[in-house]
Amino acid sequence: MSNEREVLTYDLFGTASRELAQEVADSGFEPDLILSIARGGLALGMGLGYALGVKNLSVINVEFYTGVDQRLDVPIVLPPTPAAVDLSGLKVLIADDVADTGRTLELVHQFCEGHVAEARTVVIYEKPQSVIKPDYAWRRTEQWIDFPWSILPPVVGTGLAH
Repeated sequence: MSNEREVLTYDLFGTASRELAQEVADSGFEPDLILSIARGGLALGMGLGYALGVKNLSVINVEFYTGVDQRLDVPIVLPPTPAAVDLSGLKVLIADDVADTGRTLELVHQFCEGHVAEARTVVIYEKPQSVIKPDYAWRRTEQWIDFPWSILPPVVGTGLAH
């Protein structure tokens, strides 16, 4: 892998959200619920919710990456978990920022199986090694991705309140 990176700006993110929404709409899939995988899928879920006119948004928190190229052996769902009964019979669009190994998307898709009418997956980026092929992907890349919300370190307080 080269040192080149895929750089997603906030402007490009807006474009990606709208183009993905159009792809979902053009496919005829009309989700009842958008299930965002936290943290990376939160912005995409919100963008798709507005673009598709879907107000029913939910979140599932999965931990897999612990740092750049550092991950747990298997992804784990963190509480609180959406109640399967709340998903019963719904058409669910599972949103995440990237399908890298694909194991997080696979875990959430399996979580939904047997409870929902239909589950489809949407990501901004798909990597070739992903174990799951997302139903919708804006771009495919082998490069490391710099997302606008995660390239800078967390802010720290100065201790000076205004």
